[in-house]
Amino acid sequence: MDEPTDIPPLAADIGPPLAAPPPPAVAPSRPIPPPPGHHVARPGSRHEGPTATAAPGSRRHPADPARASTSDPEPAPGSTVTIRPWIDPVVDESGHDPRSLYVERFWLGVLGPTATWLVRRLVAGFETSPDGYDLDLAATARAMGLSYSPGRSSPFSKAVQRCTMFGLAHSTSDGLAIRRRIPTVAHRHLRRMPDAVVEAHESWQRTTITIDELSRAHRLAVAMLEVGDPATAIEHQLVALGVNDVAAAEAADNACRLEAP
Repeated sequence: MDEPTDIPPLAADIGPPLAAPPPPAVAPSRPIPPPPGHHVARPGSRHEGPTATAAPGSRRHPADPARASTSDPEPAPGSTVTIRPWIDPVVDESGHDPRSLYVERFWLGVLGPTATWLVRRLVAGFETSPDGYDLDLAATARAMGLSYSPGRSSPFSKAVQRCTMFGLAHSTSDGLAIRRRIPTVAHRHLRRMPDAVVEAHESWQRTTITIDELSRAHRLAVAMLEVGDPATAIEHQLVALGVNDVAAAEAADNACRLEAP
């Protein structure tokens, strides 16, 4: 069988070159210049030996003072506003708790995750201060993993703007008024959501619960309160026990009202 002709010969089969290679242009005794980005001190100078400098675009060592001077500054403390409850008899009676499953499923896609968590956090403050409280904006932003700066461009400020834009908060002379209950999602917001979310919302609204289902859910919710479970966790626990979503929401809502100061 003929050997393939497209395989190159091994180095050992090539044999020695016909002529010796020409001598290098630079004599071996000539010092090799340092690579770019390095500096070699001249004899007798203050700095002996090579000193490495960072190449362009490279990361500096954490101990480098230049890096420390360009790090992100800490938010300025002292930016405090007053958070008060937004009193709305209609929504306060028929709305949903900001920590409810309804808000998680149907308001999350409207508000976005940051604004949703912000509303939850602000409403939770009314549990200990029902008439209102002072909020440190910089500290709250940092606690939520957000950056804060005066003005409207920081992620935290944009979350506040979304709460105002969708009618969950409004400005006051010294801060913000926040809804204690979240209204039902408007159709104009739902129609921008995926079809699965729209269908789930329609199913939620069509669902009816019997007196027996609601009574069972209510008894379980009361038992959870008596053993010390937080009212905000009851809805999730009822659903985990097999209670209908709507019945769990209704029973948990009643439990939250009983625990309200």
